[in-house]
Amino acid sequence: MNIFITSLLFLIPIFLLLSRTRKTSKRIPPGSLGIPVIGQSLGLLRAMRANTAENWFQERIREYGPVSKLSLFGKPTVFIYGQAANKFVFTSNNSMLANQQTQSFKMILGDRNLLELSGPDHKRVREALLSFLRPESLKQYVGRIGEEIRKHLEMYWQGKQQVTVLPLMKILTSNIICSLLFGLEEGTQRDKFVACFEEMVKGIWAVPINLPFTRYNRGLRESARVQDMMKELVHEKRLQLEGKSASPHQDLITFLLSIRDEDGKEVLSEKEIVQNGALSMVAGYETSAIAITFIIRLFANEPAVCAAVLQEQQEIAKSKASGESLTWDDLAKMKYTWRVAMETLRMFPPVFGGFRKALTDIEYDGYLIPKGWQIFWVAPMTHMDNSIFPEPSKFDPSRFEKQASVPPFSFIPFGGGPRMCPGNELVRIEILITIHYLVTHYEWKLAADNLFSRDPMPEPSQGLPIKVWPRELS
Repeated sequence: MNIFITSLLFLIPIFLLLSRTRKTSKRIPPGSLGIPVIGQSLGLLRAMRANTAENWFQERIREYGPVSKLSLFGKPTVFIYGQAANKFVFTSNNSMLANQQTQSFKMILGDRNLLELSGPDHKRVREALLSFLRPESLKQYVGRIGEEIRKHLEMYWQGKQQVTVLPLMKILTSNIICSLLFGLEEGTQRDKFVACFEEMVKGIWAVPINLPFTRYNRGLRESARVQDMMKELVHEKRLQLEGKSASPHQDLITFLLSIRDEDGKEVLSEKEIVQNGALSMVAGYETSAIAITFIIRLFANEPAVCAAVLQEQQEIAKSKASGESLTWDDLAKMKYTWRVAMETLRMFPPVFGGFRKALTDIEYDGYLIPKGWQIFWVAPMTHMDNSIFPEPSKFDPSRFEKQASVPPFSFIPFGGGPRMCPGNELVRIEILITIHYLVTHYEWKLAADNLFSRDPMPEPSQGLPIKVWPRELS
C-alpha cells in the first residue's frame, strides 16, 4: 500500500506536467521544428539564394496558415506575416519583444549597439542618433554628399566603357559614411578603415565558428581593429571639441560627444559611441549600395521610367550654374525619382526580414508564442501581396503618388513604428543625389543576365556589369 501511495505521489506531478504540456502544445502554432539545430535553416537559405524565398513562405502559409512554427538558426521560431503581424512586431513594447540578432552580429558589433539595447537605454541612444540623422540636421550635409558622389563618378565611371555597379556603389556609400559620420576624408587612414570594415561585415553574416581562417574569425579580428581606430577618432575629436577647434556638427562622432545631460556629462559612453558608429556604417553601407544598384538595373529594363526620371533631373540641372551643388530644395523637387526608388525598395527590399525575441509568453492570433522563442517577420510578404499592391510584380511608381493610399505597416523597407531605421533619411539623400548625377551624365545597358539572388541581401548576377557611355544632352 505504501509503495502504491508513494508511486501515486510520484506520478501525479508528472501527469499534471504532461497534461499542462499537452494543453499548451495545442495552442502553439502549427508546423514542425524539423531536424534538431538545423531545422529549416538550410531550406530557407537555399530558397533565398535561388530567389524563391517568397514561394517558400507561401507554401508554408498554404499548409499552416499565417502563423506557424519552425526552427531557424538553431532556435525555435514563429513565422508571422501581414499588416497586423508587422504592426505587432514594430510597435510591441520592450517588456514583450526584444531585438534578436545573430550571435555573430552581437559578438562583432558588441552589446551596446542600438539593436541590442532595450528600454531606457534604447530610447536614449536612438534619440541621440536621430538628433543627427533627422532631416533638419542632414540639410547642411547635402553639398558634402554631392561632392563625394561627383568625385566618385570622375574616378570610377568617367572614360570607362564597362563598370560593375554593386562593388562601386559599396565604395561610394562607404566613402560617404566615412566622411559624414566619422570625418574621415580621402587618404590612407580612410582606405585602411574601409578595408578593415569590409572584412568585419563579412564576419557578421558568417557562421559563428571561431576557428582560424574562417570568415567569423577574420570578422572578429577586423572588428577589434575598427573599434581601436574609432576609439582613436573619439579621443581626437574630444580634444578638438575641448579646444574649440571642431564644430559639434562636423560629423556624427563630434555630435554624439557634444550631447550632454543636465549635469553636463556626456549622454553616451565611449563604448556606445564606438559601437553605434560602427552600426551606423553597417546599416548604411550595404543597404544604400544595393538600393542604388537595383535602381540602375531597373533603368536598363524600364526605359520609359528612366526617361521620366531623366526629364525631372534635367529640369533641376538646368536651374544650376556649372559646378553648383545640389541643395535640400532640389531634393524636394525629385518627387517622381523618389517614387521610383520606393517602388524599387518594395520589389527588392535590401533587408528580407528580421527576428524578435519573446520576453514572455505571448498570445498572438489565438496561439501561444512561448517565452524565449524567436519571431520572424518578412518584408516581401506584404510588399508582394496582391490585396495590398495590385499586380505586385508590375513596376508601378504611381502606387506612391499619395502616401496615404499605402496601408499602414504594409511597406516596411525601413521597418516601422518606434523601431524604424533612424538612417532612412540619409538613405533617401544618397539615392536621390547619386541618381541625379548618374542619369544626367551617363547612359548604360546590362552586360550580363538579369538574375539576382539573396545571400542574405539581394545581389544582381555578377555584381551587375553594365556597358556605359556619356549621355549626349540636347
